[in-house]
Amino acid sequence: MSQFSINMLSSADSVPGQGVGSAYVEQVQLVEDGSKGMFDVYINDNKYHEIQHFHTINYKHYIKMKRGGSINVAYVHFLPHTLDGSIKLPKLIFNIFKKYVIKFYRSADALIVVNPIFIKELSQYNIPLEKIHYIPNYVSKDMFYKQEAEEVAKTKEKYKIGLNTKVVLGVGQIQTRKGVIDFVEVAKKLPEYEFVWCGGFSFGNITDGYKELKEIVDNPPSNVKFLGIITREEMNSIYNVADVLFMPSYNELFPMSILEAISSGVPLLLRDLELYEDILFRKYINANDNDSFASSLKELFTDEALYNKYSEASREISKFYSKESVYNQWEKFYQEIYKKDNDKINFSKIKKQRFKEELKSTSGK
Repeated sequence: MSQFSINMLSSADSVPGQGVGSAYVEQVQLVEDGSKGMFDVYINDNKYHEIQHFHTINYKHYIKMKRGGSINVAYVHFLPHTLDGSIKLPKLIFNIFKKYVIKFYRSADALIVVNPIFIKELSQYNIPLEKIHYIPNYVSKDMFYKQEAEEVAKTKEKYKIGLNTKVVLGVGQIQTRKGVIDFVEVAKKLPEYEFVWCGGFSFGNITDGYKELKEIVDNPPSNVKFLGIITREEMNSIYNVADVLFMPSYNELFPMSILEAISSGVPLLLRDLELYEDILFRKYINANDNDSFASSLKELFTDEALYNKYSEASREISKFYSKESVYNQWEKFYQEIYKKDNDKINFSKIKKQRFKEELKSTSGK
């Protein structure tokens, strides 16, 4: 018999093309596969459970958190300042929403960050440090891996990507903060290479910079392709088409696209952000302006030894985030908060629920 149950609560998969949705799918699958009966995992269940793990900050989740009777865990997928450049709302509404985000995080018994750099920032919102825990993202090596040349050729043909051209890939929602404009400006400097962007306007016309970005997407330079939102199942094929993953984002937490791409050994070219240093171990090329991005790409594609060095560096990062290592961190975390916050659980209500369920299943036989 399992020790306790965990209810995973999320609406991340209701909006396609979000890294939050990918992180949610991977985390749930990892915990389900690894638990071996130690705890039961439920998805968006309305009943009481010993632990409620909130992956998104919907208001109905906030109400569920406030009703009490469970230990509440919340994933921190963004901070208020990281919303700037993502969505455009009237200033008053935007400020109210930012305050709500912090209120949600403060209400949880434990917070999970996927990048240690955000621990300090959360503490500045008067959230006790002991409530904040770091557990990195993870992607399945069964889903993301290096493909054979024949498969890569088929994908290039499907998306009308040149068989013999170098491919620079960008991944993410089309937003100002993702550096989409910079991606296109760098492409203009390097007409000999093909630039491909996967992702769309997940939040429609409230996306920050929507009008300007829509014009670019509808009228890209001849060496730039916007493929729109690609299904997660298809993304491994897209990563295998790429010769470099180029992410000029201005702020991130821990992009799932980086973890997914490095499974196939794709070198990384990233903006020089502090948040990458501790999680990617400086095993990537960084730059801060479009001229430097362009020269870094040119150097990568003309220096075989350099290219091989950063391809191997990506594989080394990927090995660090192994399934076993990340699962062990989750198991330890759940066990510790279950023991520590046991007094917050409404055991009598949970017991009654399970008794009723047993009766139902017995009478149905």
